[in-house]
Amino acid sequence: MKKVVVLTGAGMSVESGFSTFRGNNGMWENYKVEDVATHTAWVNHPDFVNAFYNKMRLQLLDAQPNRGHFLLAEMEQEFDLRIITQNIDNLHEKAGSTRVLHLHGELMKVTSSVDPDNPLYIRELDRSNYSVHSGELAADGSLLRPYIVFFEEAVPNISLAAEWVSQTEVFIIIGTSLVVYPAAGLLSYTSPDTTVFVIDPNPVDIDSSRKVHIIPKTASEGLDTVLNILRYS
Repeated sequence: MKKVVVLTGAGMSVESGFSTFRGNNGMWENYKVEDVATHTAWVNHPDFVNAFYNKMRLQLLDAQPNRGHFLLAEMEQEFDLRIITQNIDNLHEKAGSTRVLHLHGELMKVTSSVDPDNPLYIRELDRSNYSVHSGELAADGSLLRPYIVFFEEAVPNISLAAEWVSQTEVFIIIGTSLVVYPAAGLLSYTSPDTTVFVIDPNPVDIDSSRKVHIIPKTASEGLDTVLNILRYS
């Protein structure tokens, strides 16, 4: 099976009606980044930060995977496919994808403030229990926090993501502006022989001298195009 790695960003979830942080109708339009998405904000105003992510979870509960998500899930039958996502939603998993690496955390999970990446303290929420309440504690007695990688924090999965990209034959980038690091630097880990596709209806500035195939379409439309190329190449 041909090895394929897909990097997805906010544009992947737009067709599902899930508000993104950037772009039109993005969550940033109503909140300042420094107030809800930084480690400093969490330390100084945990109740405000938790309230923001509670609101996001409520929105996500009603969001459904779009055709692009389902196409990626189906591609696992034809390719050795892995997904790296900058998104904190669970729409890839809802669609049936089984190998998904979340770079920036997972919205439907909460964890310890002291040891956030310890699996003993990571807990998944659901529709019946999606809110974190003021003063609620994790299993280790620290404040329960979103399982999100805040700005000012390291991205623990970036090394594994770089390893995946360095070994792939095809790298597909979908719906990301490629301006948020360290994810934006993943393209530099590709082999010279790796075929690279970028799917985005908006202009994308590629800071690379290598050949990149630009597909100026939405996620689902672009995947149709790429899938036809991969099947017949």
